[in-house]
Amino acid sequence: MEKIIVNISGGKEQVGEAWIWRLSREFNIKVNIMKANIDQDYGWLQLELEGPLEEVQRATAWLHTTGLHVDPIQRSVGA
Repeated sequence: MEKIIVNISGGKEQVGEAWIWRLSREFNIKVNIMKANIDQDYGWLQLELEGPLEEVQRATAWLHTTGLHVDPIQRSVGA
């Protein structure tokens, strides 16, 4: 199992989208919101994504297509 922590931020357009819901529904990963600060015009989150390596990679690649700024913070591979 792969576990990665990412910081994600976005502007007004991204704040109104249900991309966290899509992330948890369309990929075989567990999504944990560790920290967040969101208002109408801007938001940022620190997410922990956990799951099979391929799914975590697919999910992070998809996040990059949403217009969000995605910055990996920490990565660990479990046994």
